[in-house]
Amino acid sequence: MYKIALVEDEKNLASLVEKYLKNEGYEVTVFTNGEDAEKMINDDYHMWILDIMLPGVITGYDLIKKIREVNPRMPIIFTSARDQDIDKVMGLELGSDDYVAKPYSPRELVLRVRNLLARSYAGQKDDNLFKFNGYVIDFDKRIVTENDENINLTSKEYDLLLFLIQNKSKAFSRDQILDHVWGNDYFGSDRVVDDLMRRLRSKMPNLNVETIYGFGYRLLI
Repeated sequence: MYKIALVEDEKNLASLVEKYLKNEGYEVTVFTNGEDAEKMINDDYHMWILDIMLPGVITGYDLIKKIREVNPRMPIIFTSARDQDIDKVMGLELGSDDYVAKPYSPRELVLRVRNLLARSYAGQKDDNLFKFNGYVIDFDKRIVTENDENINLTSKEYDLLLFLIQNKSKAFSRDQILDHVWGNDYFGSDRVVDDLMRRLRSKMPNLNVETIYGFGYRLLI
């Protein structure tokens, strides 16, 4: 199941769009301001839908910059009540994949979501399965198999694997991995990342993780 983060301060519209998206089978989390959304940027969403104008200090423009720092390939759709070229141009320049001007039909937005997800995850998902190098990952069940045999991963090992898959080919420092897998409130040594990676590689020897000396790791698929 795809997880979608919807950032929309108009509560009636947010509720309506959430209903349409859930009817399509998506899991939806609604944020009504940028501050709450920013706290969840490291969560495992498959797409963000961002309103440009938000109450408070953090705007949709700020959010897309932060999301792109974490995941450059994350599918993002911008919405705006101002049907002006400057909004569209700025959103696209910052890295949004699509733009919808308000007022819009929720059904149109759902179609754009469906098409963008299909393009972004083409060849990766088959009934919520991800297959590579002989491994099969079931995202819903959090199960990894090889030759129909389960690979017994701990929760942290799976979280690390999922983070690498969702950000394949991108290099991450130990501190970045630490923040994502253990959380911002972890204050131990970043060497736990090396220990966890060592265990994951031992259980999945075909996992092509590149060690970047003095920095961190990158998954190559």
